[in-house]
Amino acid sequence: MTRYPIALLALTAAGPALAQPPGLMREPPRERLRDRLAPAPTETLADATAVLADLSKIPAKGIPPALLADARGVAVVPRVVKAGFVVAGQGGHGLVIARAADGTWGDPVFVNLGGGGVGFQAGVEATDVVLVFRDRKSLDRLFDGRGKLTLGADAGVAAGPVGRRAQAATDAKLEAEIVSYSRSRGLFAGVALDGAVVRPDARSNALFKADTRPEVAKQVEGLKAVLDLMSREAPATAPPATVPAAMPGRP
Repeated sequence: MTRYPIALLALTAAGPALAQPPGLMREPPRERLRDRLAPAPTETLADATAVLADLSKIPAKGIPPALLADARGVAVVPRVVKAGFVVAGQGGHGLVIARAADGTWGDPVFVNLGGGGVGFQAGVEATDVVLVFRDRKSLDRLFDGRGKLTLGADAGVAAGPVGRRAQAATDAKLEAEIVSYSRSRGLFAGVALDGAVVRPDARSNALFKADTRPEVAKQVEGLKAVLDLMSREAPATAPPATVPAAMPGRP
């Protein structure tokens, strides 16, 4: 007699999980917990824009504009934390934004970055990571929802050059599909990320698509404006990019 109430309680507790989208149900429990703990899309948009805006203020030591001008997409993952890889398998949460055929930037796709290949930040509390995609193949894997992208296995990755005058076109290591950068404690440099995994965050992407507020659209336009600014060869006296204000709370 006592089996039925217990069974009903079990089904009731499982109800929210059963209602999740199919993509989330296939994820291991640790990945589902990671997605639930991810920042709201508006927070990620604000943080990613702030990272890029800060880099735009140091063109002599930042990502070469010529490299960004030819890029097919850019990923920004603010505050990648080393402890996350040890404790929960989660390094950081960010976004990827791709360039359309006409040269304009599309809507962001929210992602998580993790894996054993991000052990570079020993002794550093948090590191901002920027990936520059040099072809569309790797981006399609993320945008089409076909699962994770393992850097160094699914796509070649190399530490990128820095500085306005860096000769990206003649640098042999830029034969890689993706070039990677990190910024920690005020220092910005290329970094090797072999073995790191980028995977779409289904929950964050669903929240973003459902949020039609004009404030969110303005945040996205602000992110695109900073990328456009960084893609142009500008005078050293050019004013720094402005950062849209962060929006509190989840959509």
